[in-house]
Amino acid sequence: MVGARLPAGVTTPASSPESERPTIRRADDADLLAVYRIEKASFPQPWPFAAFERFVGEPGFLVAEVGAGVAGYVVADSVPNHGRAIGHVKDLAVHPDRRGEGIGSHLLERALSVLAARGVGRVKLEVRASNDPAKTLYRKFGFTHRKTVPRYYDDGEDALVMVADLDER
Repeated sequence: MVGARLPAGVTTPASSPESERPTIRRADDADLLAVYRIEKASFPQPWPFAAFERFVGEPGFLVAEVGAGVAGYVVADSVPNHGRAIGHVKDLAVHPDRRGEGIGSHLLERALSVLAARGVGRVKLEVRASNDPAKTLYRKFGFTHRKTVPRYYDDGEDALVMVADLDER
């Protein structure tokens, strides 16, 4: 992460012959189909393709490449908030075949770095109450549960709103 430290207890995966470190870069139009396929494979309520098109070119829409393919992505942005921007991690997913390799950590690390470089002091996100792997990842990066939004998702599941203070990182 550029100019920021990992929170205590967060490590990045060691390089090994079978685990290639992903290249994280800004998403472009050529990535959209791969991103959309990962989205559909990852979520019961996937974003529509057009939602991703709106974020192309934005600093917080990043993809992780491993080899020649997109293995995951993150969409994060910021909005003004009483004089200091607040960040929002809107979407983060890793291809089902590539989970457990640290790709999500690399994506989140870079997204938080991008937000911090843009003057963001706090970042929020919503996560399904049942998504234990995602909650574990977010906690490693300093996110804490702030509130629960009942029936947030179309299937009636609650969302946990989690917030991290980038100034404490």
